[in-house]
Amino acid sequence: MPRWHSVPYICRMSVHSESRPESVSSGSKELPAIQVADLAKRFGSIDAVRGVSFDVKPGELFAFLGPNGAGKTTTINMLCTLARPSAGGASVAGFDIVRQAQQVRQRIGLVFQNYTLDPQLTAEENLRFHAVLYRVPRSEVPARMERVLKLVDLLDRQNSRVATFSGGMIRRLEIARALLHTPQILFLDEPTVGLDPQTRSRMWHDVLQMREEDVTIFLTTHYLDEAENADRIAIMDHGEIVACDTPTALKAMVGADAVDLVTADDTVAQESLLRCGYDTHVTADGLRVYVPDGARAVSGLVASVDVELQQLRVHRPTLDDVFMHFTGREIRDDGGGLTAQEQQVRTVTTSQR
Repeated sequence: MPRWHSVPYICRMSVHSESRPESVSSGSKELPAIQVADLAKRFGSIDAVRGVSFDVKPGELFAFLGPNGAGKTTTINMLCTLARPSAGGASVAGFDIVRQAQQVRQRIGLVFQNYTLDPQLTAEENLRFHAVLYRVPRSEVPARMERVLKLVDLLDRQNSRVATFSGGMIRRLEIARALLHTPQILFLDEPTVGLDPQTRSRMWHDVLQMREEDVTIFLTTHYLDEAENADRIAIMDHGEIVACDTPTALKAMVGADAVDLVTADDTVAQESLLRCGYDTHVTADGLRVYVPDGARAVSGLVASVDVELQQLRVHRPTLDDVFMHFTGREIRDDGGGLTAQEQQVRTVTTSQR
């Protein structure tokens, strides 16, 4: 069954100003949409986020890539004023996340990892409730609702209770809700977890369309194919940003082809390859060796492996190679391979919601 949040939880994001937020002026567009300096969050003895610093440009699609428990959601919670930093600071749309939290909330949209819709209300009622919280002019609500419901292909279900929706339909409706008040900055925290491929594709079509409207998008994900859509990617691991650049630049940092090997005994094979000076890593499927020219290196690799070679594949650097290059391990879609501290962070941050 879906994990539902109560209505009071949703209300923490409500906007109580007497007017809608003003649009960003041409002057303010010169400034970063998000500025983060030495931002940190500590839960007891656990350092969930360890002094991260980065900027996000207006209109940019910026992605946090990392496994579950890396600190991605905790960072978003601080930027969206749902958690108070332990140290450092940040501004969103030009407003301080601690001192000007209300102004920040007026200018952002947020899709949580977990469901936050009221299951007893219809899709339309959930959207109208959101429109009231964000003071969307009453005359504009019907047209906006129709537009966002069409985007997520739920117009024909607008009068159905959310309790009757599938998980994918609920996620699509939450995306529609986040777009209803036309935010300057849209935060998507693992928005496609649990969605089928068709729904994921539809959501990404809508997200990429929003870039044409100068909406800044901040995405967290552990899906490599989703991160490929970003203008820039920050790789997060153990609460720290270990690299930040465009997907192309990050792949260039690896500076080598990858050769994947499966042998009769990968432990023995790795030892022999390391003795021969090869940059070798253990993966979930075998061994990965980084070499300047994969095609030319194959014969030398085969000669260096002291056990039976069962499979061999050469490929150009991918984001998976980049993640392994900077962290020494693979990123797994299922969140596997977490360290003990990452498991603690994941448990603690979930209990805080």
